[in-house]
Amino acid sequence: MLMLMFQIGVDRYALETSQVAEVLPLVHLQRVPHAPPGVAGLFDFHHELVPVVDLSELMLGRKASVRISTRIILVRGKGEASDRAFGLIAERTTGTLRRRHEDFVVAGLRRDRVPLLERVTTDAEGVIYWLDLQALRAGPLAGLLDQTAREVA
Repeated sequence: MLMLMFQIGVDRYALETSQVAEVLPLVHLQRVPHAPPGVAGLFDFHHELVPVVDLSELMLGRKASVRISTRIILVRGKGEASDRAFGLIAERTTGTLRRRHEDFVVAGLRRDRVPLLERVTTDAEGVIYWLDLQALRAGPLAGLLDQTAREVA
């Protein structure tokens, strides 16, 4: 499978490209008043308001560094309200990786503590975490995107 590579802080992550609609440059985001930590804002994407989550802020407690390689990864849902499109701000979104599903092994971390980082693989540069989008939606993003949409409405 083909995976999109990016970083959160110094750690490298991969996300299945089948879950990615587009990779966009950083655009101006409309701030959401009283938004919870991690919600960077909203932007208009072809007349659809798309909430954007800053992965660095969500996972490290600091905003992503603004670089040429910092991108918004647009993830398109499957039609259900909870699966609506949203963006993920990720640093150093510069490459792809081709791996088989079985190349990612269970890291031996407690799933209740780090549900997003259960599976890992390695290359010459070290560990690559597989960002589990379903776990992201069910965990840190559960209710966050819906709450943001309600606050704007």
